[in-house]
Amino acid sequence: MGLQETKIESLPFVTAELNYLAPIAGKPRTYAYDPPPGEPKSTNLPEPHQVPIFDARLIANALSLDREGFALVRHPTAVRDFHDDAEVRRVYYPAAEAFIRATLQADRVLIFDHTVRKRVEGAQDIRGAGPRQPATRVHVDQTATSGPNRVREHLPDEAEELLKGRVQVINLWRPIRGPLRDSPLAMCDGTTVAPGDLVASDLIYPNRRGETYSVKYNPNHRWFYIPEMTPDEALLLKCYDSATDGRTRFGPHTAFADPTTPPDAPPRESIELRTLVFHKA
Repeated sequence: MGLQETKIESLPFVTAELNYLAPIAGKPRTYAYDPPPGEPKSTNLPEPHQVPIFDARLIANALSLDREGFALVRHPTAVRDFHDDAEVRRVYYPAAEAFIRATLQADRVLIFDHTVRKRVEGAQDIRGAGPRQPATRVHVDQTATSGPNRVREHLPDEAEELLKGRVQVINLWRPIRGPLRDSPLAMCDGTTVAPGDLVASDLIYPNRRGETYSVKYNPNHRWFYIPEMTPDEALLLKCYDSATDGRTRFGPHTAFADPTTPPDAPPRESIELRTLVFHKA
């Protein structure tokens, strides 16, 4: 069973605009670089909806990565400068890997990349052109196709054996500065997502093609956020799960403009690690 309706309805909430996928003919696609002449950068056009986003702090202990698809964790870090790529890899990677392995009781964890974001007013989220911006459309980082392909890409010699067990793609997301009041992350309760809400969408790189899920609006979706997160807190976000036993497999999420954000709030700075999590068959 998911969270109790009566408990949810009593929670504080904000009403904010989330960008879902507008109806489109054909498979949506987005270029991760300057598109070829005459091609739009993306056919993934937004359809904004005003939705309530509930404060999950009071129910954080009841959240489950396997049920809702996200969880709040306490995870202090020794990293001094998250903008120092070498320090992140030297200090943060091994600590986060051990933490995720212990927290999820996994046999193995592989961190395959990370992204540091800093919101700049009016800036576009373009790779290689200034800091990465918060992602402002509802999405899931992986799909039923791209999740297993991540294993084949990063561990080609072991992939087929590893794919016999349970594989998850889990993001570890945290603010670098806090308390975070600008562009927080909204997470959709996976128990309220219907399979038909998820639309496979191409993400085209110069040398490869990835796939993510865009998300169609569904009034049954129930959204949560954690207000005023500190740098000692983090979110575990489920982006893919090979288990098909009723657990949430894909967790939609997005940054959003919180209408209660003070005008003098520092711009959001955050980091997300993307990890492959393995459980033996």
